[in-house]
Amino acid sequence: MTKLKRIIALVTALMLALALSGCSSEEVGTEINIAVLSGPTGIGAVYLMEANDAGETTNTYNFTVSSANDDVTTGLINGDYDIAAVATNLAATLYNKTEGGVQICALNTYGVLYILENGDSIQSVEDLRGKTIYATGQGANPEYVLDYILTENGIDPENDVTIEFMDSSALVTLMASGEAEICMLPVPAVTSVMIQNSDIRIALDLTEEWNNVTDEGELTMGCVVVRTEFAEEHPEAVEAFLEEYAESIENVQANVEHAAELCETYGIVAKAAVAQKAIPDCNLCCITGNEIRTTIEPYYTVLYNANASSIGGAIPDEDFYFAK
Repeated sequence: MTKLKRIIALVTALMLALALSGCSSEEVGTEINIAVLSGPTGIGAVYLMEANDAGETTNTYNFTVSSANDDVTTGLINGDYDIAAVATNLAATLYNKTEGGVQICALNTYGVLYILENGDSIQSVEDLRGKTIYATGQGANPEYVLDYILTENGIDPENDVTIEFMDSSALVTLMASGEAEICMLPVPAVTSVMIQNSDIRIALDLTEEWNNVTDEGELTMGCVVVRTEFAEEHPEAVEAFLEEYAESIENVQANVEHAAELCETYGIVAKAAVAQKAIPDCNLCCITGNEIRTTIEPYYTVLYNANASSIGGAIPDEDFYFAK
């Protein structure tokens, strides 16, 4: 081979390698806008957020932490967010509202709801009859879970109890001050209340109460969704995210102290001390692939039968579930 032919061959090989490298970067190393909610739904992402800041992730993630479902919903619909950690009932509602515009790609949180009491009168669901229950989560999983458990225990949520919905932070303050006697909150808000007021006790674990009235699937309250258009354009990037996200959740569960510090750093939980006590009770998980549907669909069926509007009027079909 002449010197000129060797040079041409080397240049051709180099150009091919660069082209292949560029293709791989486009398919996997993608910029992704992600929204997570403060509280248990967002806790699993903190190690991923740290790795992203250190430049150690396959994709480049732009994280937004929000305390409002409405902000995340608007961002997904407008295309401002590609991926978001949200309540499972909101995921179904969005799928129906956008006619398939979002897909569920992971489950990240089981049940996290508790009834707290400043006293010792609530020993069973029946003991809630005639009481005023302060609660957070109106229009989301907490409201529908509470309504279902009350109804299945023969208590009419409209007439047999008084439910007063409040913002979570305001309710924590009200309960910790002793001004409220009974409330429903998720962890880590539960932990915050009990740290501030040692007279407050956990009266009922609503995951246990859920299991007492149905054997139809897990109480699965948190998930991750992806815009369908984004998933179709960047399936490898979504898969890479899911692998890194699963690793993040594993690290949170294995390294609670540092995870708690990250929760405070990234605004997922206000105080690391609260997060450290709460994380073991947050029931984090990372369920992906075909197992998502078998885990969540029975829960959606229960919600649909109890209140169809709680999941947007219909149980999502198979296109709701992300598959590479």
